[in-house]
Amino acid sequence: MAKVAVVGVVGRTNAGKSTLVNRLVGEKVSIVSPVEQTTRNTIRGIVADERGQLVLLDTPGLHKAVGSLGTILNRMARRSAAGVDVLCVVFDASDEPRLEDDGWMRRVAREKPEKTVFVLNKADRKPFYRTMFLDLWKDICAESEGEEVSPVWVESVATTEEGSRPVLDALFGFAEEGEFLFDEDIVTDYPRKLAIADSIREKYLAKMHQEVPHEMGILVKEISEGRNRWDVKVDVVVNRVSQKPIVIGRGAETVKYVRKCSERELSEMFGVKVALEIWVRVEPNWMKNRKLLTEMGYLGQEI
Repeated sequence: MAKVAVVGVVGRTNAGKSTLVNRLVGEKVSIVSPVEQTTRNTIRGIVADERGQLVLLDTPGLHKAVGSLGTILNRMARRSAAGVDVLCVVFDASDEPRLEDDGWMRRVAREKPEKTVFVLNKADRKPFYRTMFLDLWKDICAESEGEEVSPVWVESVATTEEGSRPVLDALFGFAEEGEFLFDEDIVTDYPRKLAIADSIREKYLAKMHQEVPHEMGILVKEISEGRNRWDVKVDVVVNRVSQKPIVIGRGAETVKYVRKCSERELSEMFGVKVALEIWVRVEPNWMKNRKLLTEMGYLGQEI
């Protein structure tokens, strides 16, 4: 009988959760960027090897909430930690512990999940604050009431197969015998529209860095499927008129870059030629618009 577990991968924003999930799955299922608040939906990545199957829930990073969307993302992150077989908390140990790291540790100490893995990620960086994270956990446990929790601690370099192996081994160590939850050849059950939107948003993050990304949403309006080609219509939504020319770029340079890079990636992902038609539109306060948030998949993920 195979070993199976559903794993909630949580932690503060930009700790390396999506990079770790992609590495463990062996394919790109979650977008990666040095810009904070990159992942906006709970993404399921599926790992299968000779030991069994792990279903990884890559969650939005916990951060100081700003506005309705920020509150929704934090709620999604917290809820994804509930009801899983194993909780995997990822810390960026190349940086000193932050308030969000303290918060996740306190949640574990308070709720006492039976199976928890604490990942000290970016172990290849210097300085590496392993001792500070261990000391923070000791202090939190000393303040807590009741039986002490004993998470498994592992160090990780999420960018390499060898560096991420200790995490995989620790997760399978907690998995229990059961039937596979997904077919062996599936690496994600993430909806196509959200995958397309994430690819486009990732390219904007790479191109624009901090200019507009947090105030920009991607809405996939239509996918017309042919035998060898998909034509996809996409709206890029911004808050203000002044942001529209930034997102388009001089001579449409930015839109052309994003379209070209995303078309190449999506064609490889889906095995057909993908042609994108991208339009930029202004929707003031779209992050408070429940209809738009639902169409983009945020409220639909709020389970």
